[in-house]
Amino acid sequence: MNPTILLLICFTLFSKLGISAETPTIRLGVMTSGTLAWELAAMKNEGLLENAGFTLETVALTNQQAGKVALQAGSVDMIVSDWIWTSSMRAAGNDYTFHPYADTSGGLLVPANSPIKTLADLKGKKLGVAGGELDKNWLLLQALSQQQGIDLNSSLEKVYGAPPLLNQQLASQRIDALLTYWQFAARLEAQGYRQLLSGEDIVRQLGITESVPSLGYVFKQSWGDHYKPALQQFLKTAQAARDKLCNSDQSWQKIANLTETDDAGTQQQLRTRYCQGRVERWGEAEQKAAEKIYQMLHQLGDNKLTGKIEQLQPGTFWPSN
Repeated sequence: MNPTILLLICFTLFSKLGISAETPTIRLGVMTSGTLAWELAAMKNEGLLENAGFTLETVALTNQQAGKVALQAGSVDMIVSDWIWTSSMRAAGNDYTFHPYADTSGGLLVPANSPIKTLADLKGKKLGVAGGELDKNWLLLQALSQQQGIDLNSSLEKVYGAPPLLNQQLASQRIDALLTYWQFAARLEAQGYRQLLSGEDIVRQLGITESVPSLGYVFKQSWGDHYKPALQQFLKTAQAARDKLCNSDQSWQKIANLTETDDAGTQQQLRTRYCQGRVERWGEAEQKAAEKIYQMLHQLGDNKLTGKIEQLQPGTFWPSN
């Protein structure tokens, strides 16, 4: 057959099927202060986006809530969020799905010389909680304390607030302990504060041995399935960028300014915690563990976090294989 005619037939067929011959574009919502910005910079610095099989378009976000709004409005194709929200959106009839990004989840910190050694020592103290009363780590910490016969919710004073403000309150001794996100915990650790429990420790002491990523890429399943090769290539590229930042001092130094600190010790602690958050396994065991965590959370906080839905919705986790 004449090559020109063959090309015309292929073009016509692709058009009827809705398939574009152009390189797919992924519109990614990104917070400028988040670690995703580190990886995007590393992708560029290391040439990982050259001949990547997709075009990456970034959309600046002010916070996670803005990302959720942008995703629902169709302004972006993908954001970083959590699987609890993803499940709730599926319960409402949306086809959002989740693929893991990181399993760092913050921690409970106290001053280095604090007499607080156990959860029981928090009785009568003032605890700062980043993220509010429905923060996942706070709910799980309550579940752990109940297993130990302690009612943290009524035995201490709670202060809710933004992480930077709570860091300042801990430094000025206006609170005795702080449960906060991993980046802010790492900054405190670099200043000598002691981590009493990490988010991973809390989950493990609740009887769950698998590492369950708290954050992931969230997108419409229909979009992910349609652009599956490009999406899988992006995920591999993102992992390669993270590995570069963790394994190469030179690559790390190129993005160190994005940590928003000039202190070498703080930068190093941020890098350490960031690299510990690499997702090493994500399979049936981890997904079943997530379901167990969900059921624990559903029993706490008067169901305000999970709503009336007792179980994770089918399809919450993207079947990438």
